[in-house]
Amino acid sequence: MNMLQGSPWLLAHRSMLKPNQPMKVSLYGQDYVIWQDSNREIHALPNACPHMGAMLSEGWCVAKPDGTSTIACPFHALEFDQTGSTVLPGSNKVTKSLLKPLELIIQGDLVWSYGGVEPETPIPTVLDEFAAEYEFAGVAGHRSIKTDLLTMLLNMHDYNHQNGTHRPLFEIERVEFKQFIDQGFRSHAYYDMPRAKPKLQDILKNPALLAMPKVLEAHLENHFPAIVIFHGEVPIGTIKQCHIFVPESETHTRTFVLVFGKFKHPVFRLMKNNVLQLVETVVDQDADILGKLYPETPQHIKLNNEIGMDWVRRNFESFPEVVEPNLSR
Repeated sequence: MNMLQGSPWLLAHRSMLKPNQPMKVSLYGQDYVIWQDSNREIHALPNACPHMGAMLSEGWCVAKPDGTSTIACPFHALEFDQTGSTVLPGSNKVTKSLLKPLELIIQGDLVWSYGGVEPETPIPTVLDEFAAEYEFAGVAGHRSIKTDLLTMLLNMHDYNHQNGTHRPLFEIERVEFKQFIDQGFRSHAYYDMPRAKPKLQDILKNPALLAMPKVLEAHLENHFPAIVIFHGEVPIGTIKQCHIFVPESETHTRTFVLVFGKFKHPVFRLMKNNVLQLVETVVDQDADILGKLYPETPQHIKLNNEIGMDWVRRNFESFPEVVEPNLSR
């Protein structure tokens, strides 16, 4: 299955990597262990120990006096450095590299990779721009979803599902689509979502609902295939929700959301956790519906405003080239 090899994928934000604690990531059907040492250097190796295949991500990091660290296998405590070399028991000699490191591209707090594939498209700069201008609020909705990359992207660019999938809690009544701007592998979608009055029990669960306007004015900025940005203007300030997608395998896609904000008053920073909780709810709702689809069902109905889905299908089929038609309207 096509996983758009040659695209840059955002594997993690630095805040997701606690110093000297291994984390498992997957890309193109290959599992890796990724870790950050005390020098803030980030490394990644194939996750299977070359001895008997134990998961290195289930092991631990061994910190060294110079700030570097090795990853220790949980089975026999063999330590592998960032080059994939180890020292066998009873030997003082370092082996040749037994694990090929995954090439990482570190840009500030962002950890990118092409997964060992020749690059076809450049790394987007939009997240670096947000990091320079806005306060980083945190990461939300980090999970692996049992769905292929194309199905995940079609869901994220289905502008009709807001008043269905996301009706609970947000009480979205309908979607009023306004404009779609097609810029090849980049696009913008604008639509309004009138909301019913939130229920008291929902407000008690998350007071951030009180900061949401009666009509949500949505601006989605899309960078194919890996980033969908929801630009939000709410009474507490400006919010940028950056939804990230990583093709773990043919059947699973990992997602997480980077949230940036510009708050109008210092007291509103106290609501960051409430904003992150709302984002968690959005991801939970999407994950729930994606787990209840029959993905092979032929589509005999086409709704209005499926232009975002058409944009995804066109780019998916033509990647790495952008072909007509231009879908702006």
